[in-house]
Amino acid sequence: MSINNISSFTKSHLDLCIENSHIDSELYEKYGVKRGLRNINGIGINAGITNISLIKAFDEKDGTHIPCDGELYYRGYEIRDLIKGFYSEKRYGFEECTYLLLFGVLPNKEELDNFKKVLNISYNLPSHFIQDVIMKNPTRDIVSNMAKSILALGSYDKKESDNSLDNVLQQCIALISIFPRLAVYSYQGYSHYGLGKSCYIHKPNPELSFAENILSTLRSDRKYTQLEARVLDLALVLHMEHGGGSNSTFTTRIVTSSGSDTYATMTAALCSLKGPLNGGGDYKVMEMMKNIRNNVTDITNRDEISEYIRKIVKGEAFDKSGVVYGMGHPVYSVSDPRALVFKDYVKNLAAEKNMEEEFALYELIEELAPQIIAEERKIYKGVSMNIDFYSGLLYKMLKIPHELFTPLFAIARVVGWSAHRIEELINKYKIMRPAYTSLVNTKEYIKLEDRT
Repeated sequence: MSINNISSFTKSHLDLCIENSHIDSELYEKYGVKRGLRNINGIGINAGITNISLIKAFDEKDGTHIPCDGELYYRGYEIRDLIKGFYSEKRYGFEECTYLLLFGVLPNKEELDNFKKVLNISYNLPSHFIQDVIMKNPTRDIVSNMAKSILALGSYDKKESDNSLDNVLQQCIALISIFPRLAVYSYQGYSHYGLGKSCYIHKPNPELSFAENILSTLRSDRKYTQLEARVLDLALVLHMEHGGGSNSTFTTRIVTSSGSDTYATMTAALCSLKGPLNGGGDYKVMEMMKNIRNNVTDITNRDEISEYIRKIVKGEAFDKSGVVYGMGHPVYSVSDPRALVFKDYVKNLAAEKNMEEEFALYELIEELAPQIIAEERKIYKGVSMNIDFYSGLLYKMLKIPHELFTPLFAIARVVGWSAHRIEELINKYKIMRPAYTSLVNTKEYIKLEDRT
């Protein structure tokens, strides 16, 4: 059967599929089902216990949730304190925070130095892996290419299915180390074969930090400024973990609970992150901002910007979804602590890149959008910018292609996935098997010759 035959078949059966699979949204309330595993206010229902990270978005008084400024803790340490610590000492923080999330304690200097050496050793890929796997059939979808590569790496591991803690920890550290190379080399393959550009396969320098190596391996001349590398390092730290309740982290827990191996688990988590409702927010912000600049005559005019944002909220402009991308979060109401920290450092980079005017447009929309959304919609909690709002601008200033936006998220979040996989294995109980309310009505079987 050809592709055209399949297409014709599916189109003729699409209405039948919809008719027998559609569920009235009112039934979720009738049967008390938490749609999307969320309460009506958007907060997720409890699906587990973790000692890895904590999100605080409200205070509780007399049984009532009172929204507060958001806080994020890695193993008990508030994220702003961690950043202030390594940033004030002019150190890179990704490796230090990776150690913290995996092992639960902050490393001393000797422990951190040894851990960096272990990560550097793990950079190595199997012989000919780059050309035989990563560069074979390259695609614009870098996440898909990374997923293919991760599964392929499993076939090189003689202990692929060994779920002992020692082995899984080794596998996780190796994947954390390798993820940047999978992402950058996948893009270089697409750039060469898909876009007809030159291909640069630079090896990482073990003397550099994770952030420095990403910029160094991505750029043809391997050059970058310290501010560029430090702000990218900050982005990686802020994205590496978020309370354990994200879609991709939940996927990690579910697949781990089945007894599956590390490579399959990380591939599943990566594919979950690939979904546009999960890991693509920063790129949607970039598209939205481009649309705004193309449709307003003066990007400094508050009234004109307000009018256009209102059109977006009403579903009359941009992608007609009614979403102001980068605004709002399932948990935070008053503020996303990651976004507040991020903004200050992105502002510094904007000054270095002579992009203050564009940054000012972001600030203006950050101020106006929550007010307009509150006026136009019935909302159960406050709306504030999330970390995606300024992420895309950062990557634009770093001249990182948009195909790598979500892979960069994965490079950071694989640390959190690793910590949660290990925690799930240590506290293993049973395979996760959620229940569904069934609407199926029993029917009598009809013989083939009697069917109309």
